Amino acid sequence: MRAAEIDTTASATIVHADNLAASTLLPDGCARLVYLDPPFNTGREQRAERIRSERMPPGTRGVRVGFAGRSYASTVQSLSRYDDRFEDYWSFLEPRLVAARRLLSDDGTLYLHLDWREAHYAKVALDALFGREAFLNEIIWAYDYGGRSRRRWPAKHDTILVYVKDPARYYFDQDAVDREPYMAPGLVTPEKAARGKLPTDVWWHTIVPTNSHERTGYATQKPEGILRRIVQASSAPGDLVIDLFAGSGTTGAAALALERRVLLVDHSADAVAVMRARLPAATVLQLPVAEG
Repeated sequence: MRAAEIDTTASATIVHADNLAASTLLPDGCARLVYLDPPFNTGREQRAERIRSERMPPGTRGVRVGFAGRSYASTVQSLSRYDDRFEDYWSFLEPRLVAARRLLSDDGTLYLHLDWREAHYAKVALDALFGREAFLNEIIWAYDYGGRSRRRWPAKHDTILVYVKDPARYYFDQDAVDREPYMAPGLVTPEKAARGKLPTDVWWHTIVPTNSHERTGYATQKPEGILRRIVQASSAPGDLVIDLFAGSGTTGAAALALERRVLLVDHSADAVAVMRARLPAATVLQLPVAEG
């Protein structure tokens, strides 16, 4: 295949391929926004189930009992998993960061979403790749769910590192971003409280709830609210947004709702199946490259 063979003018494209190989088929500077949510190198298999519960007649055997003694039968509708263990994580991620920078337009922005395991190494790597002057923000996405440790402060945030291709001309539209409630509305005027405040670099946002209409059952799915804010700030309607670790397709859902073009890449057949269902109008390309 020749370079730049993937059509970047389509409104929505899903590419089933290794993302590093797929990136070689895209032209330099084609995207104003690249979002990367790579595996976090947790050292374990990531797994998620989508479960359907159906109310059953009282006394039915083999069911669970819920609120007010009501009986329910639960069935697993879908299961997704991937291996999040790497012998050498940075030999995997670094060439993909290089590829992402090449795909950015001169006024483009990269968002790299990680957690505490690798975020500090990523900051050093991106400083070297982009230049320290290209660092824009360290965004903290804070949430409250999961287990509680008694031996340390529970880890309840992810880190999103933001770098721009050119510090002198990057695109950022603060006014396009949805406002959020003041934490102490009594300290501001009623007009300000009604309008809400612009977000800072700390984002309080819940995960995707189990009963949410967004939920796909895909492991590590991110909420649309986080991607919506990223897309609003760092792209304009009609711009191309690229996600090289597309997973459940949240970037695509948020970008299409905001009238951006989107190109989503993932090597997982499970991820592509989820994205097909979530984004039925997208064109799906199967490239002849090995999964990795």
